[in-house]
Parts: sequence; structure tokens; C-alpha cells
Amino acid sequence: MAVAELCPSYTKTSLHSSQLSYASTRLSNHCRLAFRPLPRTRYGRVYCSVAPNQVQQPVAVQTEDTKNKPECFGVFCLTYDLKAEEDTKSWKKLINIAVSGAAGMISNHLLFKLASGEVFGPDQPIALKLLGSERSFEALEGVAMELEDSLFPLLREVSISINPYEVFQDVEWALLIGAKPRGPGMERAGLLDINGKIFAEQGKALNAVASRNVKVIVVGNPCNTNALICLKNAPNIPAKNFHALTRLDENRAKCQLALKAGVFYDKVSNVTIWGNHSTTQVPDFLNARIDGLPVKEVIKDTKWLEEEFTEKVQKRGGVLIQKWGRSSAASTSVSIVDAIRSLVTPTPEGDWFSSGVYTNGNPYGIAEDIVFSMPCRSKGDGDYELAKDVIFDDFLRKRIAKSEAELLAEKRCVAHLTGDGIAFCDLPEDTMLPGEM
Repeated sequence: MAVAELCPSYTKTSLHSSQLSYASTRLSNHCRLAFRPLPRTRYGRVYCSVAPNQVQQPVAVQTEDTKNKPECFGVFCLTYDLKAEEDTKSWKKLINIAVSGAAGMISNHLLFKLASGEVFGPDQPIALKLLGSERSFEALEGVAMELEDSLFPLLREVSISINPYEVFQDVEWALLIGAKPRGPGMERAGLLDINGKIFAEQGKALNAVASRNVKVIVVGNPCNTNALICLKNAPNIPAKNFHALTRLDENRAKCQLALKAGVFYDKVSNVTIWGNHSTTQVPDFLNARIDGLPVKEVIKDTKWLEEEFTEKVQKRGGVLIQKWGRSSAASTSVSIVDAIRSLVTPTPEGDWFSSGVYTNGNPYGIAEDIVFSMPCRSKGDGDYELAKDVIFDDFLRKRIAKSEAELLAEKRCVAHLTGDGIAFCDLPEDTMLPGEM
């Protein structure tokens, strides 16, 4: 018989001294919420005894661990604990997934894709650990209520907090979506500093409490440099595990090539977005293929490829805002799903995908110690390798060099957040994507 105890959504406790600096900046002038770092979470194991093609209902029991988990939400305070001898291959080990900015529009689409099994598979239980802010906490409770009401059988735990040290505890995936949008009159350097501080703190929290092999996907902009800041503040986590999201740009490039060639999306492959997630990004048509043929053999309009195609991809987000009055959320969430799937499923033979990754050791001659979007391949184990069968011409290299220069300038601008000394901002021009202004 299942016995449920509904836990409070938040508790008022004290912070460890090592986190007082974080608390003072995030919770000053507020008394409603304060958090303590939790002991390392011990999740109940999920087991099932199954007949062919049939999964039995797991039994929910209240345990001492359950009583001591004040961060869990509603029905998710139940712990599933079935006998070890009933273990079968029908259920996999629980995956802990953290999402920041969890009350925002992008997350509102993404969380339900994660919970449904669309991302990690129909036999993969997950725990969602949602990070919000003091201002968004009630909205975060609403998100948790919607997840509760959706009755996702794979969603075993949901927890909510405004403290990254709680949310990132033991996580194997961290999807960092939350960031301050650019306000009227705000300089790009100012946005780099404000959001950079957020990602520096989150990097420190990941370094302290996350799984040592956590995969981190940074969505909050400027995402390339935010990813660099995050990884620099998490020295105990492999730098290779950090990604900046450029998959939406790749998807947009595939769309434009398919439209021009008069084919469906599935005929377009080997599309790379090089560089920064800004208007210096380089949609690569030289290496892209349509139905197995080089794009330049299918689309012979070189002027269109070099000018209109590139500009359409770079400015697609701004056009969408003009049409709809808000920035992309649903398509961004889809691209996050695509980015995760590209790491947990083997890359189709001969193809590759785009991701902003750490440049150290890259084979392309791109400056080291920045996060730069490049072509990647995965065996489906969460890791990746850079594609080596890539060709370059003068046009492509010139474009790549411009994006490289911009990212090096951004790096100098956040040196105080990466441990590289005193910051010096000499950004060449304002190339923020239109949707971020």
C-alpha cells in the first residue's frame, strides 16, 4: 500500500558558510527563503517485474530518505523501492537532470519533452531538478504542479529550489537556460558581465556537487562565453563536457538549404555552424550535403549561398520576433532535445552535428581556450569527437576568423570571471543577435 506525505515546497534553514557569499548576493533583503546544502541524495532504486511487453506498476513506499527530502514536490516525495531480485532490463538507472530558468518559456516546452521519454527513451526514468529565482519561485511551483498533473510514468522525482548547490546535487545533465535578457540601452559588455557572474556561480556549484561526468548545455546568452566561464569555474569537471547551444542555428540552416533545393529536411546533412552564437556565426555550405551530394553541386547560385543564405540564418531569430512579437521558445526547446539526442545516440555514418565546445586540441587551427561551434560526432555515450574530414576554402576561413576574433574579445572582457586576470573590453562591434536586444 502506498503512503504519501506531501512535502513543503521550500524550507527556511541556514546556509553553509562556504555559500554565504552566494546567499548574500542572491537573497539580500529577502527573508522568505533561505537554503542549506542537502546531504548527498540517496534515491530509491526503480525496479520492475515484467511479463513480455508489460511493465508492472511499481510500489511506492515512504522511507526515512523521503521524510528528509524537503525539496521534493507533491507526489514526487514518494520513493520507489522494489526488491533487487525483481530487477529487469525494462527499467534503467534514474537520470538526474537539472534545468535552470525552469519557469521560463523555453523550459515550459522542454520539461514536458524530457518527462515524456522523448529525449532519453521510453524506458528511462528521470528526476527533474528545477532552478529558479526568488522572483519566479511561485511560477516554479506552478510548473511542478503541471508536471505532477501530467502523470508521466517516467518522471519519478521533481524538486525545486533557488539554490544551485541544491539543484545540481548529483546531476548527470545540467541544462542552463536561465539568463538575464538584454535590456534597452544595455551594452554587450554589460550583458557579458551580468550573465557571466550567474554562470560563474553555477560553474562553482556544479564543481562542488554535480556528478564528475555531468554534461552541461549552456543556452543562456551569450552562450559561448557563458559556457567558457562556467567550465573555468568547474575545474574538476572535464572541459569537454561543456556545450554552448548552436543547434537551433544548424536547424535553421538546414531549413533554408532544403527550401532552396526543393527537398525535405531529411535530405540535408553535414551542416556546421562555426563560431559564436551571434551574427558572426558561419553557416557552412561548403561541407554541407543534399541527398549525399555537395550543396554547391545542387545549389549552383554561389551569390545566394554566400550572401542571402548566410544572412537568413544569422538573422532568423530577429525576423521571428518581428512576426510574432517574442523570441523563439518552442524551436529552441526542440533544438535542445536535438543536441542531447546527438550525444546519447550514435551519429549517422558520415554525418555530424554542430555544438559550441572547448577548442583545446582542435584540428582546425582555431585559437585555443575558447568555446567555438564546430562539427562533432558521437558514439552515443554522451561524449563526442571533432570531425576530421572537413574541407576549407578562403571564404570559409575568413568568416571563421571574424567569429574567432569576436570570441577572443569576449574572453578578454570576462577575464575577471575566468581567472585570467583583469578584464579588458575591446569588442570589435555589437554583433548581438537581434532577438537578444
